Parts: sequence; C-alpha cells; structure tokens
Amino acid sequence: MTAVTKFIPYTQRTISKAPQWEKFTPEMKHTVEVLSQVLPFRVNQYILDELIDWDNIPDDSIFRLTFPHREMLRENEFSQLSDALRQNKDEATLQSIINNIRHRMNPHPAGQLTHNVPMLNGEAVQGLQHKYKETVLFFPSAGQTCHAYCTFCFRWPQFVGMDELKFEARTSALLVEYLKRHTEVSDVLITGGDPMIMNARALGDYIRPLLIPELSHIKNIRIGTKSVAYWPQRYVTDKDADDVLRLFEEVVAAGKNLALMAHYNHPQEIQPEIAQTALKRIIATGATVRMQSPLIRHINEDPKGWATLWTTGVRLGAIPYYMFVERDTGPNEYFGLPLFKAWEIFQQAYQSVSGLARTVRGPSMSAFPGKVMIDGITEIRGEKVFALQFLQARNPDWVRRPFFAKYDPQASWLDHLRPAFGESHFFFENKDKTTPFDEMARIVTV
Repeated sequence: MTAVTKFIPYTQRTISKAPQWEKFTPEMKHTVEVLSQVLPFRVNQYILDELIDWDNIPDDSIFRLTFPHREMLRENEFSQLSDALRQNKDEATLQSIINNIRHRMNPHPAGQLTHNVPMLNGEAVQGLQHKYKETVLFFPSAGQTCHAYCTFCFRWPQFVGMDELKFEARTSALLVEYLKRHTEVSDVLITGGDPMIMNARALGDYIRPLLIPELSHIKNIRIGTKSVAYWPQRYVTDKDADDVLRLFEEVVAAGKNLALMAHYNHPQEIQPEIAQTALKRIIATGATVRMQSPLIRHINEDPKGWATLWTTGVRLGAIPYYMFVERDTGPNEYFGLPLFKAWEIFQQAYQSVSGLARTVRGPSMSAFPGKVMIDGITEIRGEKVFALQFLQARNPDWVRRPFFAKYDPQASWLDHLRPAFGESHFFFENKDKTTPFDEMARIVTV
C-alpha cells in the first residue's frame, strides 16, 4: 500500500515544487503555464507517485489525463496566449484572450443553463438541475472542486471563475423543499466538482436532510466522484475516512440505496492496492459502486483496457455502468472520437467480457434531448446507418424508441447526424430543425 497519507495538491502556481517537475522539458512547462490560464489544472502527489509512468511521458495515459497538452487549444489560440504571457501583457488583455477561448468552447452544453434549471415559487433554484423526470442533480457549494482535475472535464466552467456559469447551493434547504413538491423524483445525484472533497461533517449536513420521512419517495442517493481513482485514501487513511463510511451506513440503514457513481477513466486507476481497498470498504457499508467514464482519445482508446477495467471492477464488487461519448465542450476537438470509432471500441471490449460485466451501456451521448446510445452500425434497405435509441430523455415517451441516422464517418456528436431513409428530421425535432419540440424546452416549475 502506498505510504502517502497526507493530501498534497498542486496547481499551476505550485507544481514546480513537485519532485517530478524536474522531468518536464521547458516546452512542457510552458504548455502547463499557457493551458492553465484557460482550463483548470490540479494534480496531487498520489497521482504523481502512483499512477503516472514517468518513463512514458508525455504519452502516458494518466499524464494526459491530468496534465494539459498544447493541442488542447487551437494553434492560433495557443500562440496568441503564449505570446501575451511572454510579452507580459496587462491583465485586461490576457483576460480578453482567455474569455474568447472559453466561450468558444461551449461552456455549458446540453441546455444546462437554459433548460435544466428548475423553478420554485417563481424563482430559479440555484445549485439544482432537473432534466429527467425522476432525477435531480444537486451541486453543493462545498463540493465544487476535486482532488485533481481531468483535462477533458465537461464541467470545467465550475472551476475557472466563470461565476455566471457556475452551479452551487450553500445548503440543501431548497433542494428538500423542491423534492417535497416533486414526488415523481426518485433519485438525487449529488455532484460537482466532487462531493467527496468535503469532510464527513459537511457531507452529512447535505445528505441527512434527504432521509426525512417526508422524502420517502427518494429511493436512491447518488454521489458522483472521482475520488476512488484520484484519492482512494478518502476511504482508507484520511482522518475522517471511518466517519464517511459510517455516514454511508446511515443512509443505507434509512432504507435508501446509496450509489457511488465512480469515475474511472483508465484501468491503471483501479490497480493500486489502496484503490482496491477503498472499493471494498465502500461496498462493505451496503453502498453500491457503479463505474462510468467517457471514451477519450489519447487516454482510453484500447478495448483491452476497458475490458480490464470492467472485469477488475466486477471482481471487486463494482458494477460497470456507462461508456460515454466525449461531450461537445472544452477541448473536445483534441479528446473526441468519431462515433463509428467509439462504437467499434465498445463492441470489441464488450464482446471480450462475461455477462457480469455486460451491465455497461454505451457508447452514450448526454446530448440536449437526452442520453442517446449507439446500438450499432448496420445496413437497412441498402443504406448504411447508425442504429440509435434513447436511454433517458426529456420526454419519457422517447425512451427505448429506436431510430436511425445516416452513417457518417466524421460525426462525433448527435448534432452531426442526419436522419436515414430520406426523412427530413428525427422524431424528436421540429420539421424546420430550428427549435426542439415544446416538451424538450420545458423548465420544471411549481
């Protein structure tokens, strides 16, 4: 087991203090300086010591997962910002360049600001999203950071000071009031950032109000977390690790299903002994662990790696859940893959594991209308097509309804696809394809 017990984070300002900084070339150091002006950068000593193969940088997958690369920006953007930094341009000039890049990167995809924020008593509820009928997302303000940041992260605006685009709630009071009025909701997903960055007391202050009898319709409390991979000490050696596990037991004893939605992006993250110990301790509380990740170019394109991740998880008691398509935000031009390639990787991984690991679903796009899964690539009536279906949708009637799109080897997102068989529009679109149907534009109100 690793001897690291104290959490030591590094940011752009402090990374030079890490022993491994000596392994960086001047060009690599400058890339970190430039990219961290635009996108969040944070790593910790556990990742540096235990997960990265320093004999294989910059190509090591965990290195690419945590350290920025020049190609994450367009060449003209990198050059402009690099020149401005080297010329010591004033803060206003730098901020203008940075903001232009950030807004070009589609900071809030899939209608998160415009269509997912619910209303209570005529006012938007801060820190909540309600896209699907049975599930509410909750963003506690104390959980709006992570033990380390992923370079591909689709929630990057939460971490870079774009306050007008940030979701956060200081208490769970409005969440509880909203849930009392929405008995159709069965699931609350506590997300961020990473809620497990909080200490046990703060986490309990957010969770315990969800256990009251008036919220008996809440059956599942989910916690989205990367801590299982980036800081498994949270469940093993942190000073309040046992308190966290007792909180999990309390939720289970209250009759709720507590599910950790564990973000594993690469099989290396689940190999250390302490990472496996953390999983076993979590599951011993009665909580469930579900494994999910996007498919990310340069990081986890190997089908064998996915199979190793899923089968290792199953052996330890975790449930393979989702392979996502990289979202159309941030540096997705660098990390995204064509849909046909995503399907091929998923199929190769899926066919190499037993039925116990075939609980995983994918490749799935969390797009504006819902979660759309690529079922396959086939030929129908002489036309090559993508076979698709909604796993989740703004309109529940769309769920598990098959539909077909023309095969396009360049397409990497739902918006790039066109209907098959000469149809003018998909069933979930208006005929003029300018605006979605009214039911897609709903905002949950009371």
